Amino acid sequence: MGFIQEFKEFATRGNVIDMAVGVVIGGAFGKIVSSLVGDVIMPIVGVLTSGMDFKDLKIVMKEASEGAEAVTLNYGMFIQNIIDFLIIAFCIFCAIKAINKLKRAPEEPEAEPETPEDVALLTEIRDLLKK
Repeated sequence: MGFIQEFKEFATRGNVIDMAVGVVIGGAFGKIVSSLVGDVIMPIVGVLTSGMDFKDLKIVMKEASEGAEAVTLNYGMFIQNIIDFLIIAFCIFCAIKAINKLKRAPEEPEAEPETPEDVALLTEIRDLLKK
């Protein structure tokens, strides 16, 4: 089997296509959640923290000099990225939980197990004797 044929079979396999669609949708979903974090949640957090913007938090390790920028440790961006990750993970968890709830088929009541033949005969005899 040639290399091109193997690649064609790999690329057209159902799981690969599903995964590609998931990656594209995940990228778009990530942008939505990032906008939610940056444009909705972080301003609220900023108000609650008296206007503090996490992105501006940094430690200057070396001041700027002629021709060289300052060397900074931007721990505020790290905090921002952690918050982004937690919110994105929570949103994905909620979405998967909702999808699984929708996928779950309604449970059918379990059928009564068949009674063994000898028990059925004894029950029938008992019922006939009662009459």
